Amino acid sequence: MDGQDEHCVEFWFDFASGYAYFGAHDLLNFAKRYSLRIVWRPFMLGSAFKVTGATGLSSTPLKAEYAKHDWARLARLQNLPFTLHDEHPRITLPAMRAFYWIERRSVEVAGHFALATLNAYFQDARDMGDLDAVVELGSNFGFQKDQIRRGVNDPEIKALARAKSEEAIARGVFGSPFFFLEGEPFWGWDRIPLMEKWLVEEGW
Repeated sequence: MDGQDEHCVEFWFDFASGYAYFGAHDLLNFAKRYSLRIVWRPFMLGSAFKVTGATGLSSTPLKAEYAKHDWARLARLQNLPFTLHDEHPRITLPAMRAFYWIERRSVEVAGHFALATLNAYFQDARDMGDLDAVVELGSNFGFQKDQIRRGVNDPEIKALARAKSEEAIARGVFGSPFFFLEGEPFWGWDRIPLMEKWLVEEGW
């Protein structure tokens, strides 16, 4: 199973998750401080919602407006650009499939693509559920556009992406972002300080 060594942190997330965007940037700093490898694992949060019966923050009355306010506040705190797509949340399945296609070619490049996708969605308000936008972004990483397009539509890649969402559910992942550090589960962007304490104190 992915990411089971002691020197990595698994990062399960949906590309349209606001807290995953902020969490990714915090996670990069955390991982750098402790020389941890990040295992990027995009999945479809909607698949987990079907199991839990939950709905996303941005689709829930009252919570939606709070989330937008909170994300803008976090952006100011972290000094990160933030522009939400007018039709947020978008279903980012093409981006997820592109990630797993790229990962088969380079794990390192796939990580860079994942961060770039989150930035494109939450900084530039680009629709990363649009295949053309995904192909355009992927071409910045040395791939031909027609290669990416074929990869995203490859039945094997589609099956792999679906399997990753199923794996997430099987392992108890029900939200985004969700982390595994040394096998210990942590849900939410705000758990990164707790993960650091867990790592430093070798659990409790």
